Amino acid sequence: MTMDASQIRATLQKARECHGLSTSEADALLSLPEEWDAELFARAREVKDKIYGKRVVLFAPLYISNYCSNSCLYCSFRMENSALKRVHLTQDEIRAEAEHLIKMGHKRVLLETGEDDASTLTYVLKAINTIYGASVDGHSIRRINVNIAATSTENYRLLKRANIGTYQLFQETYHEPTYRQMHPAGPKSDYLYHLGAMERALDGGLDDYGLGVLFGLYDYRYEVRALLDHAEHLKKSKGIGPHTISVPRLRPAKGADYPLNHLLTDAQFARVVAILRLAVPYTGIILSTRESPTMRDFLLDVGVSQISAASVTTPGGYAGTGDADAGQFTGADHRSLNECVDSIISRGYVPSFCTGCYRHQRTGSEFMHLAEKGHIKEFCQVNAILTLAEFVAAFGAESTRLAANGQWEAWLRQIPDPKLREQTRLDLAAVVMGERDKYV
Repeated sequence: MTMDASQIRATLQKARECHGLSTSEADALLSLPEEWDAELFARAREVKDKIYGKRVVLFAPLYISNYCSNSCLYCSFRMENSALKRVHLTQDEIRAEAEHLIKMGHKRVLLETGEDDASTLTYVLKAINTIYGASVDGHSIRRINVNIAATSTENYRLLKRANIGTYQLFQETYHEPTYRQMHPAGPKSDYLYHLGAMERALDGGLDDYGLGVLFGLYDYRYEVRALLDHAEHLKKSKGIGPHTISVPRLRPAKGADYPLNHLLTDAQFARVVAILRLAVPYTGIILSTRESPTMRDFLLDVGVSQISAASVTTPGGYAGTGDADAGQFTGADHRSLNECVDSIISRGYVPSFCTGCYRHQRTGSEFMHLAEKGHIKEFCQVNAILTLAEFVAAFGAESTRLAANGQWEAWLRQIPDPKLREQTRLDLAAVVMGERDKYV
């Protein structure tokens, strides 16, 4: 599908009104000349602001094991990597990792593990319970999202009962020949079983799910089209679109061995993020520390709404017991959590540690419908302010306190409802005085 200038503007206007894009429309925008990028990025930022307001959610990954029985060519955890020091954390070690994240100020974690006989679902469920049970001076992890291997409907039911947030699983590449090339052995080599995981997860009662592609394995235009088709299929067949879409880009990984034929330029990558924001306006777009600080800061203006911060991809890495060379990939953003918070504030956004939607059951189709109508930001702004205030009071560096203290009033004015604004003002004062866990 090709478009002339009038069709491009009509498509961007449709997207600007948060109506989303068809796969063919998104594909056409991917092929636009570079002179359209400024307008494309501006529309994506406008859509993100309409849906989520100015908040940016922060989280950290927590790796519990790097044992793996797969042969993914792009991953350090691949079973053939004999140089990798293998680590399988005990529950006490997992608790220590959680406690270190709590001391940083994190409230949301993404639990990750390799796929191996030792990393059974029982082990994962115990880890979830251990992380939720960790506490430091009354602070704790409030929400655990999970990224584990594709499994059965019954196992997804067990994950649901464990009170997880979002279940994430990336297809890595939707191009089946490339998928088979990149996954030559191990349970993950079954393309169709992996592709069908989200349908089984939804059948198992998990209503918040996250899709993703490892950009750089195959042509990015194909991947975007297939990702959007997958999201639309799940939305139509199950009534729920993706809660999040992650956009990891291929990075060096020790012991990995893969071709570099499809790497994206920064400009191409930014366009992918913008078009995903326009195509699926209600979804959260997640960016990891695979990207540089400069790129991460820029992509907040292009559509990203959630970022990891102060991440370690080595099991035991937060508590200092893990081998620095035992991580899944080489990161590019090594800033502390406070430094990430400061940067977000400096760019006009509100850092958020919110977990309110999960606890008010604003999940699945309800969350999607609230987001589609632009109503979710009514909660996002309030919860961002209150959770940031709690972070600043307990964990904030002096620079963070100064940055936030200059913005509270401006952020409060962005709450349109006068009653909610005044209640938030009162709750903010209560948090400053020591109260915790205020949310709407």
